[in-house]
Amino acid sequence: MNAGVRHALPSVGEIGVVRVELGVRSYDVWVGAGVRERLAEVVAGVGASRAVIVSARPAELVPDPGVPYRVIEARDGEENKTLATVSALCREFAEAGLGREDVVISCGGGTTTDTVGLAAALYHRGVSVIHLPTSLLAQVDASTGGKTAVNLPEGKNLVGAYWQPKAVLCDTDYLRTLPEREWRNGYGEIARCHFIGAGDLRGLSTAEQITASVRRKAQIVSADERDAGLRHLLNYGHTLGHALETETGFGLRHGEAVAVGTVFAGRLAGALGRIDQARVDEHLAVVRHYGLPWRLPANVDPDRLITLMGRDKKAATSPSGHLAFVLDGPVGAELADDVPESAVRACLAAMPHD
Repeated sequence: MNAGVRHALPSVGEIGVVRVELGVRSYDVWVGAGVRERLAEVVAGVGASRAVIVSARPAELVPDPGVPYRVIEARDGEENKTLATVSALCREFAEAGLGREDVVISCGGGTTTDTVGLAAALYHRGVSVIHLPTSLLAQVDASTGGKTAVNLPEGKNLVGAYWQPKAVLCDTDYLRTLPEREWRNGYGEIARCHFIGAGDLRGLSTAEQITASVRRKAQIVSADERDAGLRHLLNYGHTLGHALETETGFGLRHGEAVAVGTVFAGRLAGALGRIDQARVDEHLAVVRHYGLPWRLPANVDPDRLITLMGRDKKAATSPSGHLAFVLDGPVGAELADDVPESAVRACLAAMPHD
């Protein structure tokens, strides 16, 4: 890990709150040590009479929600992010007698918040959900914004729904035992935030980085909940990133793949004349600061990557065969939906490999 990265966690009392403004569906994201203890208060605000807690963490890490509840054990990991898992969860909800006015609580990493969120969106055509994200990746990005999804063999996150939580409690105490690779996984999303308007987060504490990243995402989601325009910015680095995850059988973790995708996005923007070499170099400098991978894995197939990028749920392919990427430019990041495949192929060929 780069010596410039500090896992600087806050003490009790250092609490940040970010509001996601969506009218009657607005909610707060709490960031800080001990914020999970607000769970019973949030559940009371929902008005639920019972809860189901889906947890990939030990039971003692989830506080009492203040109403009768059942705990369902879950497992983090892309291999568990499937329609079969969603079906099993919904059956457990039914067995627990969960009604439409009750609440589901997720506790785990980004794959858990994604899967539980989708199950909550589908069960009874939608029940309330509260997220207690326990990984840096989930706290920075996955738990906020209302996108829920699972994977298909054909690609990542191809089946999903928009379903906003009632609250997100990002307790930084959960991060104290996080493995080093999971820190990198989260830093990949923090690094990409540098290029979508969050500012330079490299000198901030972990809690400040989480809060700033969530604040930028909240601004974007509040303005464009369903990807009609501005929300495309959140795809920065993800088009190649998702393709790399699928192509490597998720040997690259999400944040690691997004980091490589971010460096690639900078190189592609430079090749298309959208940014100068200094800005291209800045992409690499930011990614390397966080100790993240930036080279393509050995033996990846460019043809396969291009096919996967065209299939990505956040991408689009024009009738002329051009690919869509979110790329940096004179006015900042924006969707470029006219990128020739030849340019993408040339940039892939020029990327260093491990």
